[in-house]
Amino acid sequence: MTKPQSMIAAFFCTFIWGTTFIAQDTGMELIGPYVFNTTRFFVGFLALIPFYLFLEKKTSREVLSKNRNRFIYLSISIGIFLFLASLLQQVALLFTDVANAAFITIFYVPMVPIIVFFLFKKKIHWSVWPSIFLCILGAYLLTNFYDATIRLGDTLVLICAFFWSLHIIFIGILVEEFDAPILVGLIQTFIVSICSLVPALMFEEFILANILDQKIQILYAGVLSGGIAFVLQIYAQQNISPTPSAIIFSLEGVFAAVAAWIILSQILNLNNIIGCCLILAGVLFSQIIPELKKSQI
Repeated sequence: MTKPQSMIAAFFCTFIWGTTFIAQDTGMELIGPYVFNTTRFFVGFLALIPFYLFLEKKTSREVLSKNRNRFIYLSISIGIFLFLASLLQQVALLFTDVANAAFITIFYVPMVPIIVFFLFKKKIHWSVWPSIFLCILGAYLLTNFYDATIRLGDTLVLICAFFWSLHIIFIGILVEEFDAPILVGLIQTFIVSICSLVPALMFEEFILANILDQKIQILYAGVLSGGIAFVLQIYAQQNISPTPSAIIFSLEGVFAAVAAWIILSQILNLNNIIGCCLILAGVLFSQIIPELKKSQI
């Protein structure tokens, strides 16, 4: 895949992720978040099987021969991080609006260098700290603090952003070492589905009629977001450096907010809009400033 193709893949992936918030929000009218995630990611797993069989099955053996144990470790880690991130995000949508969930989710961008510092001792660029400040200020304006329910939802999304950060970091490590994006997509969607099944069986009911009534949302979130979009993400990160990819992925909040306004009539007030802009500005600041410094050297 060429660099322009990877850019297109990243934009398409971001659009799918942003608009999937609508499917996630409306998909819980008749079923709970655990059942939704179980079915969503299992559908994503099934959707990826034909792609794997026709495009990657022959080459995957060669890829795995490099270091099978390393590949399994990274793939399982990615699956667990995705499970925790997606589950927290899904539950959070019961308590907060789509725009809040989408914009607070992109906190993962300035979180990444901080986590990388603690995991791998890589230096943190100074631009991360004003970026974090802008994101926190934006979250304050975006969250309605007088509403305890919304506070709970936004807190869950903030924790979810931490696991998205880990998912992004480990995806970056994996694509540097192995060229098997569809296989990774298969593994992670299967792990998320199986892990989501446990709380679904414990706390919710699988009612086939209700699941079928939400089939459009499940198919959209499963086939496009749970399956194809994550593979597009892996392809994109193969040929795009972390900075432009993070900037493109941060537009997820914009797509989600616009879609929520058009489809769900979730209108943001002035404070909310300013909050969204501050979070987006913080994310972009943390990515663009280090690149400007490099270009001057």
